[in-house]
Amino acid sequence: MTFEVLSLFPDAFSGFLNTSIIARAGEKKLLQVKLTDYRRFSLNKHHKVDDYPYGGFPGMVIQAQPIYSALTEILEEGNAPVVYFTPQGRPLTHKILESYTFYKRIILLCGHYKEIDQRVRDLCVSDEISLGDYVLSGGEIPAIAFIDGVSRLLPGVLSDLESANSDSFSNKGLGFPCYTRPEIFLGLSVPEVLLSGNHKEVMNWALEQGKHLTETRRPDLKN
Repeated sequence: MTFEVLSLFPDAFSGFLNTSIIARAGEKKLLQVKLTDYRRFSLNKHHKVDDYPYGGFPGMVIQAQPIYSALTEILEEGNAPVVYFTPQGRPLTHKILESYTFYKRIILLCGHYKEIDQRVRDLCVSDEISLGDYVLSGGEIPAIAFIDGVSRLLPGVLSDLESANSDSFSNKGLGFPCYTRPEIFLGLSVPEVLLSGNHKEVMNWALEQGKHLTETRRPDLKN
């Protein structure tokens, strides 16, 4: 899979792309992330990309032209969904991440400042996604979250795909508590059922724990 990322700050991705699971997936050619700084598409001699909003509102808005020009060039390589990250988008969920695993190529558009010009959204964007009910300075952090969330669902990215299948939200609920060695830490013991070797009882425990956490912390997931 290829992620085409349009950002004013492509350096923000360097640490993420060169670390842990994503770095190994890149080395194995399971995914590729291409970074494009759309500032270089600006027709302004100073490569300015933002301006004051019409209507006298506060803040700065990124102009349509640099983004449109960058997207036009990238889409010449073939059609792909264009995802724009904005607080106005639909909340990102596990189900949405799963739906994007079927694409071979995804274009991710990172805004900055107050917003991007609505016209480029109307012309080019196929999906708008929000990371949550809060505002960030730009779309880079949501894009990183999106890449990470989609990538770990791809075959071969995780050494054990069953690990992803047992995570929170994979079964419309929260996951279960996890324990590892030592068996006792500061007087707190691992639940006996996890030491029993009885797979059926272990799975029942995991299901009940996940159900309890979902009911007490995220009852909305049951709807």
